[in-house]
Amino acid sequence: MRIERLLLVLAMTASLAFVAAACGDDDEGNGGGGAAASEESSSEELSGAIRIDGSSTVFPFAQAAAELFNEEQPNVQITVGQSGTGGGFEKFCAGETDISDASRPIDEEEEVPVCKKNGVDYGEVQIANDGIAIATNKGLAIECMTVDQLKSLWEPKSKVKSYSDIDGSFPDQQVALFGPGTDSGTFEFFTEEVVGEEGASRTDYEASEDDNQLVTGVAGTEGGLGYFGLSYYEANTDKLNEVQVDGGSGFTLAVVG
Repeated sequence: MRIERLLLVLAMTASLAFVAAACGDDDEGNGGGGAAASEESSSEELSGAIRIDGSSTVFPFAQAAAELFNEEQPNVQITVGQSGTGGGFEKFCAGETDISDASRPIDEEEEVPVCKKNGVDYGEVQIANDGIAIATNKGLAIECMTVDQLKSLWEPKSKVKSYSDIDGSFPDQQVALFGPGTDSGTFEFFTEEVVGEEGASRTDYEASEDDNQLVTGVAGTEGGLGYFGLSYYEANTDKLNEVQVDGGSGFTLAVVG
């Protein structure tokens, strides 16, 4: 099965439906259009493989889409990975994957030239936006933080060891931080919007490209605080406390672009 390469920016379930349509178009040859052709395409049995990798934020949606697609086309082997936005682009531009889930556009200076060098042509589809949740362990009572307070906690060479170092009203509890790795689009967005410089962050925190591991770390660690995709917080409200964020216009659940 031959498919067009796709770059999906925060893509959700519609993405694989589009890939399936591309597969059908490739296999139809020069057949006519209209309802008959559409009906024939939808009933055609496909085979082959689709390789997906990239953003951990997009991972659950891509995985769900793959499962739904396989209900209609069980002979298509679909693999879905979550190596982070940057890691996904690296594989995509090397020609190792067919779809790259991403939490940001492809980098014009570093990643696009690699794709061109390797002859990887692609189309880009943006169909959703996401927020970043700040969450804590159930035992850590911090209801809200300003962006400046988050910056003091996460900026490079931060001296914050206890939450009370940020604000005297916060618990005198040793910080235990969790967040995405440097290949993550969530990491890039958070550091740029909160810390003020893309890629600028303290390094003494538990990093993972798997948001489920971040949730587990925060939930299971006394004093745990972390940031990850909003959907992961919403799926684990029984394990986590939300920290609302004030960027200057009132407190909200998530940091958004």
